[in-house]
Amino acid sequence: MFGFSAEGQDYAAQRARMVAEVEAMYAETRSETGLAAMSPAVRTAMGKVERHRLIPPGETSRSYRNHPLPIGSGQTISQPYIVALSADLLNPKPRDVILEVGTGSGYQAAVLAEIVARVYSIEILPALGNEARKRLEELGYGNIEVRIGDGYAGWPEKAPFDGIVVTAAAPGVPQALVDQLKPGGRMVIPVGGAGDIQFLKLLTRRADGGVDEKRVLPVRFVPLVPGK
Repeated sequence: MFGFSAEGQDYAAQRARMVAEVEAMYAETRSETGLAAMSPAVRTAMGKVERHRLIPPGETSRSYRNHPLPIGSGQTISQPYIVALSADLLNPKPRDVILEVGTGSGYQAAVLAEIVARVYSIEILPALGNEARKRLEELGYGNIEVRIGDGYAGWPEKAPFDGIVVTAAAPGVPQALVDQLKPGGRMVIPVGGAGDIQFLKLLTRRADGGVDEKRVLPVRFVPLVPGK
């Protein structure tokens, strides 16, 4: 249930303020992203997902601030604006099946799960993946499946996907992920090394198997952890 918690925090009001801040950032970055406002589906999802229940207890007082937060193991939960933008760039539909690479806290997966039919999420760090799975199950997200594994390889047995979102920066676009997109499918991925300028990119797979690529805006993500 939304509203006041046992600690007296009015999380519903905090979420509403966060959504307003995210909406304002859409307007500010319109020239770069081509999106002037959140889609109704993404706006509703951002206003509903309980971010404070997907982060470590010590960070709950900052749950709805529009910036990243540490979640342990050297990883972060992304800025709400980036979570919303990534979801909107996928142009998600109710029957879509989405792959997420980098479960992290589970927040991006939860936002997408409010919109699409199914989310498959891969996390290479067992501590994070298992905790996210537990919290998402507690929140009732039966349409999210979390697997511990190497995100560079994707999830071929569940492919092809309508969309793929990568929540950590890769030095290049993994071909295995491109291969797992449906024709017309979209991928949102930050590309660049840890010390380099990173860009959020939108890739669309054409019917002939080729890819159209668009650089959206500069970002700063933790690096995508390679498999062994």
